Amino acid sequence: MPGDLFVNILQAAWLTRVVLNKQVLCVVNILLHFANKSNFVRLTMSFAGPKEVIAEGDTVVLYLTPAAMHTIDAVPQIRNKKNEMIEYVFQTSFGALKVRDLIGVRYGSRVQLTKGWAHVLQPNPELWTQTLPHRTQILYTPDISMILYQLEVRPGSIVIESGTGSGSLSHYFLRAIRPSGHLHTFDFHEERVLKAREEFVSHGLGDNVTVRQRDVCEQGFGDELNGVADAVFLDLPAPQLAVPHAAKALKDEGGRICSFSPCIEQSMRVCEALGQCGFIEVQNIEVLQIEDIVRTRNVPIIELDFLKTKVNGVVSNIAIVESTLQNSFYLLINFLHQRMETDKDLKTPRESKKYITSSAPNTMAGHTGYLTIAELPPLFAR
Repeated sequence: MPGDLFVNILQAAWLTRVVLNKQVLCVVNILLHFANKSNFVRLTMSFAGPKEVIAEGDTVVLYLTPAAMHTIDAVPQIRNKKNEMIEYVFQTSFGALKVRDLIGVRYGSRVQLTKGWAHVLQPNPELWTQTLPHRTQILYTPDISMILYQLEVRPGSIVIESGTGSGSLSHYFLRAIRPSGHLHTFDFHEERVLKAREEFVSHGLGDNVTVRQRDVCEQGFGDELNGVADAVFLDLPAPQLAVPHAAKALKDEGGRICSFSPCIEQSMRVCEALGQCGFIEVQNIEVLQIEDIVRTRNVPIIELDFLKTKVNGVVSNIAIVESTLQNSFYLLINFLHQRMETDKDLKTPRESKKYITSSAPNTMAGHTGYLTIAELPPLFAR
């Protein structure tokens, strides 16, 4: 449609804003703003790019508390168990929300619930990881950040992932490689493949990802992917079986591979397979997240003048204290007792100093898994 073409041109101009001067960029932002307000065009879905206003069909994060967030689709009606279309009312611990009321609201706004309120946020991979429907165990930000760094993923990269699982890592890959890169993700489970493909399309990311059902350990990634990948990521029960196929999929110029293993025995088998397939610089990493507790503490100032002051006519000097250990002990107790009585009478607060302190929590997140990373050298150096 002409309207869609108009918006696509504007979005392409916005994505290449680094080469635009300030005047042209200002005009593009104004046109995008009014295009979003109008009814004859529709901007990309909420995952595909920055937006200001919630449109019908967008995926929205409903933020209640840091520990209570929900992902919902901004649609006025849903289909119930009887296959009937009914009004979409979302229930939370702070009351109900008519989802119809979210359409047209600005992202970041506070919306009223029947028993409180919440904020509506535009989703990103971090929020999606915390709210997605779990079909499998997923990776979280500490491991994911290291994976993206070690694989050197950037815009335009071709990445192969196996397995897809719940799609947590896939969304991070897609954000890093867009707009010109592509993700080829594999899973052996048909239902997970169909669900992941549906989610990518509904999030507006379908053009940059291909989801396939295949047992890559036995069948590999396919001849069409030989020599095309910049990076390969493996999260499989037996990743060492997929390492030879990964070597074929990486470009002749070389590339990077990363495998996630829950136990050290599996990681050792991957290391052996990497060495046999010509990979170099093999390293094993365990990522642990430690949260330091930072506080401001008031520390009382300890006065040591009693060592050189008179107490009941007796000079409390170090020379006298050295005479006998027993006498010094009784002398100190006597002085402290009198000092406490004096402080009570004067009712003067003791001096203190403020210090910023850092301490480790009583408990911390434990082991998640090992990341095995290696590099395949260029073809002439193998």
